[in-house]
Amino acid sequence: MAEARVIPLHTDTDDRADFRPEELAPVRVVRRPVPVRDEPPAAVPLPAPADRATEPTDDRFGELFDFLRRRAAGDYRVDEFGFDSEFTDHLVMPVLRPLYERWFRVETIGATNVPDAGGALVVANHSGTLPFDALMTTVSLRDHHPAGRHLRMLGADLLFRTPMLGSLARKAGHTLACNPDAERLLNAGELVGVWPEGYKGVGKPFKDRYKLQRFGRGGFVSTAMRCGVPIIPCSIVGAEEIYPLIGDLRPLARLFGLPYFPITPLFPLLGPLGAIPLPSKWYIEFGEPIRTDKYSPSDADDPMLVFNVTDQVRENIQQTLYRLLSQRRNAFTG
Repeated sequence: MAEARVIPLHTDTDDRADFRPEELAPVRVVRRPVPVRDEPPAAVPLPAPADRATEPTDDRFGELFDFLRRRAAGDYRVDEFGFDSEFTDHLVMPVLRPLYERWFRVETIGATNVPDAGGALVVANHSGTLPFDALMTTVSLRDHHPAGRHLRMLGADLLFRTPMLGSLARKAGHTLACNPDAERLLNAGELVGVWPEGYKGVGKPFKDRYKLQRFGRGGFVSTAMRCGVPIIPCSIVGAEEIYPLIGDLRPLARLFGLPYFPITPLFPLLGPLGAIPLPSKWYIEFGEPIRTDKYSPSDADDPMLVFNVTDQVRENIQQTLYRLLSQRRNAFTG
């Protein structure tokens, strides 16, 4: 049997058994005082978020490029009335927004009274010699309504007979003011706008400002009853002052086939410069909906009922106009 062999764990010459701890020099532990701050250290500021004002600019350029690319490729949709939503959003609205935001400084009130979806009829007062009030209402609902709805306006036949303006109005979603077209739009769930005063409202003298003219025979009420959609009264203050109408050259109006030929303090005295609207301060208020679904479609043929509802809508708008005017200190500063 082989002899057991012990292998040492340490091979250096120092004998670990001779180790004496007392021979080691004592270790000095130096404790350095830690300075105490009277105030907590300042927090490191977080990086500021990117300026959101610059983001939409890049987005708009990108959207415009995509829009032009789709137009060139023919990749866009137009409904049965000729409405081109992309054309409206990318070309029409950017032209109208500076007028809305900077020139007229429009304030929208009660936009939540307009339904987010489904058919509804917006009924508004008309004024201003030229129909800027209708255009500003479209911007108001597109930009300041929670659902960003397009307003499909019902226009006079003169608009659609005018070269270029007619096709532009069709592309922007507007159609002729007639019951069949209005009912088709409302039944399709569209938001429709009508100005029942017509030329009598937009071309009335400045001395009659904010006094509503007749609302016709209530055709818009019977249309709303047949479709069972709510009527949204809309009151517009500020449009009366953009072109104060002090006269009407009827011979020239007949010559050009116009309902009136306006004379204002600046037009035609200053020529084309007189056609620039004055920068009045605007308010557009949407009132509470007037329901028509409680009536049956046959009630639309009851002239007395239609007259009463028409008068209710008209009185609602007139009283709101008086209230807004009483709160306004100046036509140009609000």
